[in-house]
Amino acid sequence: MINRQLIRIKIVQLTYAYYLNGGKNMDTAEKELIFSLSKAYDLYNDLLYLIVAITQEARRQNDVLTAKAEREGTEAPSPKFAFNKFAVQLEENKMLGEFIENQKFTWKDDIELVRKILSLIEQSEIYQDYMSATDDSYEADRELWRKLYKKFIMDNVDLDDVLEDKSLYWNDDKEIVDTFVVKTIKLFDPNEKADQELLPEYKDEEDRELARKIFRATILNADTYQRYMSEMSRNWDLSRLAFMDLIIMQIAIAEMMTIPSIPLNVTINEYVELAKVYSTPKSGRYVNGMLDSIARNLIAQGKLLKTFEAPTPAHEAKAPQENAPQE
Repeated sequence: MINRQLIRIKIVQLTYAYYLNGGKNMDTAEKELIFSLSKAYDLYNDLLYLIVAITQEARRQNDVLTAKAEREGTEAPSPKFAFNKFAVQLEENKMLGEFIENQKFTWKDDIELVRKILSLIEQSEIYQDYMSATDDSYEADRELWRKLYKKFIMDNVDLDDVLEDKSLYWNDDKEIVDTFVVKTIKLFDPNEKADQELLPEYKDEEDRELARKIFRATILNADTYQRYMSEMSRNWDLSRLAFMDLIIMQIAIAEMMTIPSIPLNVTINEYVELAKVYSTPKSGRYVNGMLDSIARNLIAQGKLLKTFEAPTPAHEAKAPQENAPQE
């Protein structure tokens, strides 16, 4: 679940913080980096569990209304949403249950938020259409929660406030983690029952070690990488560049030099996008030009054993971003 996009973002944030704190104690900074990534996986599980919490609250309210209807001799409410087939399967999921048990996490401390989201759901057209539909298939139940999650959980200010109180990392992570929750919903298979696998924390061992390798290379080889930048910026005074630009380029060079499996084009494109987000409006273009020149110079000197991939012809479809979740 922790993809390379998220890993790069965390490295940029933690490297910036490392230098801002005077460049002291690399081991502590590295532990902070790994911890921040693990918190992103916690958030993934906790957001899945939020679906369960909303369903359990709906079931509790349905029980209350059913008991009232029995006393008054009126029609009982439909239990369709309270026993949504996808939500029940998620509630019974062994991986999620084990995670929540070990974390001792519960949404009961934020039950008012859970009730507020449930109320928004019940007032929505999505919910009304679902409750009135005759389709009672698993696929319809799963699709309902995909829609509800995107509508009421992805962009929820109240939820963001609660998450910020629980962890300093989570608001930065939520946008990416949301895409993986939606992907997980789509992957659920009723035949798997409680044994349905959730997304693993890391795709493989290489990704598990990626953050540590790039971060260490960035710090330990800082002087060398900064020299590469100086050699390619004859018309620029590096001291006048945005500090974040320098950080991002330093990390990008570390990735180029230490991770053989990642193509140069991918590395450059990914860090250009990060420069656009974390630095100045002009940073993307400058970082792109600098990294391209540095890479070509290192290849010419035999210091970088990679080559640039041929550009994709204009008539061909654009390839998906590396390791990005596909909805």
